[in-house]
Amino acid sequence: MLARTLSKLKILGPLGIAIVGFFIFIAVFGDFISPYDPNRQDLMSADQTFSWEHPLGTDNLGRDTLSRLIKGAQTTLVGVFLVLCMAGSVGLTIGTISGYFGGWVDEIFMRIIDFGLSVPSLVVALAIVGVFGPSYWNMIIALAIAWVPIYARLTRGVVAAAVQQPHIESLWVLGASRPRIITRHLAPEALGAVLIYASADAGKLALAIANLSFLGMGVQPPTAEWGQMLVSALPYLEQSPRQVILPGIALTLMVVGFNLLGESIALSKSPKPLSARALARAKAIFAKEAVA
Repeated sequence: MLARTLSKLKILGPLGIAIVGFFIFIAVFGDFISPYDPNRQDLMSADQTFSWEHPLGTDNLGRDTLSRLIKGAQTTLVGVFLVLCMAGSVGLTIGTISGYFGGWVDEIFMRIIDFGLSVPSLVVALAIVGVFGPSYWNMIIALAIAWVPIYARLTRGVVAAAVQQPHIESLWVLGASRPRIITRHLAPEALGAVLIYASADAGKLALAIANLSFLGMGVQPPTAEWGQMLVSALPYLEQSPRQVILPGIALTLMVVGFNLLGESIALSKSPKPLSARALARAKAIFAKEAVA
C-alpha cells in the first residue's frame, strides 16, 4: 500500500510542477503571448464562439477570452506572491520572537494569534476590505493580515522546538549573541517549514482572491481576474456557458497544481521506508557483524 502511494507521488509531483510552471510561464510572458489587449472592447464581435480569430471566443463586450484568461493568471499569481511574502515575513518575525523568548512575550503574542486564528481568514479579509473599500491593494493587504496568524503559529512551534536542541544550547555556551542565534540558526530553520506550507497554501490563496473578486470586494472591472470574470459572465450562463466554464477550469487547475506541488514537497521531507533490497542488504551486514 505504501509503495503504491509512493509510486503515485512520483507521478503527481512532476504533474504539480508542470501545472504551476505552466501558469508561471503565462504570468511572466503573458504580455508577449496574449493575442489581444484583454480590456479592448469590440461590440461587433460580442459573444463569439471558438474561432481562428478568437480561439476561446469573446465575452459579452467583445473582449477576447483567451487574453483575459492570461491576464487573470497574471493578476492571481502576483496577488498570491505578494500575500505570501507579506504574511510569511511578518508571521516569521512574530513567531521567531515568540518561540525564542517564551514567557510573557510568548503569552502576549500567542493570545493575539489565537484570537486571529479563531476567526476564519476570509471573514477577516472581508471585514478589512469592507472598512477600507474594495480595491486590488486593499484586498492584498487584507489577505496578508488574515494569513499572518497561520504563519506566526507555525513558526513559533518550529522555533520553540529548535531552542531546546543541543546545538542551540552550545551556541549559548560559546557566547553567541541573541541576534546571531535568531538570524543565523532559528529563522532559517523556521523559513524552511514556512516555505513548505506556503507551497500548498498558495492554492487556498488563489481561491480567496477569486472569492473576494467574485463578491465585488477584490479586483474591480475592467481588470481581468478569474473570479471577476465568473461574476460578469453569470447573467449569460444559459446562452454562453463557456464564459463561466473556462475561468472555472483555469482556477481549478491552478489550485490542483499548487496542492499537488505542496503535497509532494511535504512528503519528500518525510523519512522514506527502506526498500526490500536495501532491507535485505542491511540484514546481511548485521548478520556478518554478529558472526565476527
